[in-house]
Amino acid sequence: MPTPAPPPVATREVWTPTALARLVHDLLEDALPPLWIEGEISNLSRPASGHLYFTLKDAAAQIRCAMFRPRSSSLRFRPGDGMRVLARARVSLYEARGDFQLIVESLEEAGTGALQRQFEELKARLGAEGLFDAAAKRALPRLPRRIGVITSPSGAAVRDVLSVLRRRYPLVEVDILPVPVQGKEAPPAIVAMLAAASRARRHDVLLLTRGGGSLEDLWAFNDEAVARAIRASAIAVVSAVGHETDFTIADFAADLRAPTPSAAAELLVPDRNDLARTLGHQRRRLDQLWQRRFDMRSQRLDHLLARLNSQRPQARLAHGEQRLHQLHARLVRSARHALERRHERLANLQRRLHLRAPATLLAQRHERLHLLARRLRGAQAQQLERAMARLGQLARALHAVSPLATLERGYAILLDGDSGRLVHSIAQVTPGQRLRARLADGELPLRVEPRPPVR
Repeated sequence: MPTPAPPPVATREVWTPTALARLVHDLLEDALPPLWIEGEISNLSRPASGHLYFTLKDAAAQIRCAMFRPRSSSLRFRPGDGMRVLARARVSLYEARGDFQLIVESLEEAGTGALQRQFEELKARLGAEGLFDAAAKRALPRLPRRIGVITSPSGAAVRDVLSVLRRRYPLVEVDILPVPVQGKEAPPAIVAMLAAASRARRHDVLLLTRGGGSLEDLWAFNDEAVARAIRASAIAVVSAVGHETDFTIADFAADLRAPTPSAAAELLVPDRNDLARTLGHQRRRLDQLWQRRFDMRSQRLDHLLARLNSQRPQARLAHGEQRLHQLHARLVRSARHALERRHERLANLQRRLHLRAPATLLAQRHERLHLLARRLRGAQAQQLERAMARLGQLARALHAVSPLATLERGYAILLDGDSGRLVHSIAQVTPGQRLRARLADGELPLRVEPRPPVR
């Protein structure tokens, strides 16, 4: 058999460590984009150059990391061994030693530390905008008729709120406005519910609440959109999120922050026992005021009645009539005496004329005497008419103020049937008592009937 030909010798490609390291370096950086990685810092080193070198590890693996000075100088916290961090980094290879490593571009505290830093940054920014200013806070209604509770309908917070409201102020109406209070879907749902309640204007005040939890559990209430929706609400908002030591951005944006849901319910409504005491005090004060006013009016009525009795219009009218008769009699006597004196004077003149004057002169004097007599009688008649007119005026004035004139207008005066005393209050009469009603043209006998029962 012929001897087979030997196989051709393959050409071997030989790499240098530098070339291979360069190839791996390029493959890693081209294949893997920048990524986020979370782990625990160990072996942290801070050389004079300002760079940071450390290992990022978890329970099963570790990776070397480098963060160069331009990036490390802008950190807002001081990293340390054992600290859990979240890093944004590029996957690379340190060619000089062939070590796989991460080039860290940004670094922040992981978990609660990162969230707390975000909380402080958002709080400072919104505070600088004036979103938390005390001057923008609205006063809560003293006696709300309807409260909207924005919360999870299945949480413990809503049961606590309803229990306190029923105990303190059962008159208030409560609407549960259901929203998720945890997770990514919670902030947009809370914003939408706040906006809907604000447009409806159905409630006097809104309560945004949930029970306690970790910072991550409460993070929906640290959302910027939720804070701005609270301030944009046309209705005052009370925030009660978590326990007494928990603070959220919603607490600062709300018109009032309550330490717990139960405390919020106590702040929103008054205690019915306090209201009952206040109403009782106000009622007693009102009764006292009405009694005081009644006493004053009764005293004034008694005073006016005493003045009326003291003036005695009927007696004044009788006295005026008597005086008018006296004046008329005096006037008649005076006129008679004057006439008698004139007649006597006339007779004297006639005698003198008859003795001293001729017949013609006597006739003239006689005629003049007759003229004077007629003028005297006319003057007496005019004076009598003026006196009678004055008497009529006085009579009409006395009649206007007389109780009899009031009776002629349809009014009546009640008198006790036995004693004849004036009755001016229902407190003076009893069922079955006999009364007399004085009218303009007579009196009517009356009897007080028992008051019918109030239905």
